[in-house]
Amino acid sequence: SGPRTGPRQVGRLQRWLLRGEGAEAREQAGHDQHAQPWWRVMCLTGVDYFSTLGYQPGIAALAAGALSPVATLILVLLTLGGALPIYRRVAGESPHGEGSIAMLERLLPWWQGKLFVLALLGFVATGFVITITLSAADATAHVVENPFTSFLHGYEVPLTLGLIALLAAVFLKGFSEAIGIAVSIVAAYILLNLVVLGVGMAEIARDPQVLANWRDALFRAHSNPLVMVGAALLLFPKLALGLSGFETGVAVMPLVKGDPDDTEAKPKGRIRNTRKLLAVAALIMSVLLSASSVVTTVLIPADAFKEGGEANGRALAYLAHEYLGDVFGTVYDVSTILILWFAGASAMAGLLNIVPRYLPRYGMAPEW
Repeated sequence: SGPRTGPRQVGRLQRWLLRGEGAEAREQAGHDQHAQPWWRVMCLTGVDYFSTLGYQPGIAALAAGALSPVATLILVLLTLGGALPIYRRVAGESPHGEGSIAMLERLLPWWQGKLFVLALLGFVATGFVITITLSAADATAHVVENPFTSFLHGYEVPLTLGLIALLAAVFLKGFSEAIGIAVSIVAAYILLNLVVLGVGMAEIARDPQVLANWRDALFRAHSNPLVMVGAALLLFPKLALGLSGFETGVAVMPLVKGDPDDTEAKPKGRIRNTRKLLAVAALIMSVLLSASSVVTTVLIPADAFKEGGEANGRALAYLAHEYLGDVFGTVYDVSTILILWFAGASAMAGLLNIVPRYLPRYGMAPEW
């Protein structure tokens, strides 16, 4: 028998664990004091989605070569024509944060549905943990590749663990503080990316020969347009790194502010605003992905994307340093590091919202 925990200590522990979350309990009480405008919540979910610009163009160029812009265009079309309509429907069917899992649960009898949901939650939790660690690791890669901090080579693992610990510390303060940080990070990151992409497009316009060289390389590798489309579809799983942001978007729906006349049974305002969130995020990312795939593929030498190359995992950062100098490049690196670090916040928000929707009613969660 070990030492007993007194009532006073338990009370403090309960207050700490419940502070800043418990969205489901608040909804049952008929109010949600932490609800935010949809565009602010979009920034929280968008740190995961938008942060993939830090590494996705480089991965696309490495996997697809000259086909990268075509493969990215296929990704954009499937996002706007497939994922977005599906998750708009999910938002209407599960407005309390259960996500697409709840829709699948209703199709199966009780025990089959329960086991199926538990298996899916395992995949969801694994995916969120991978998002947290992968994003922090890529943030570390941007740190050590910057010319002013290259002396940190060899300390990648401690740096990554430190970023994850710092992220956890932010979330101990609650969702409201996390959303406030996300808004600033996302706004700065999108603005800096627009500058880099604008400069890249200007370089292509100034020297049209680079575009002709890319076109020749594309048709040498894939002479038939149908072959191009087929190859792009095969590459889709490698490029669809940010689509988990849609599931996170519906998982954090309780944080989205609705209309004053919303009810627990029919939160029409929350559903409408979440659909705005999903649509705007998808449109912003589609434009940025399309432009980034063109400028990185056309302007960066193919060898630079390979393992150990200067653009490996950081294609847009490479362009920022190459065309705008190391000072602006460092500012861009800092912004990228911050959004990649905070991308785990989106995953953590989804995890903290979706798991309590299921485990307590399955009798698999502690009373607190």
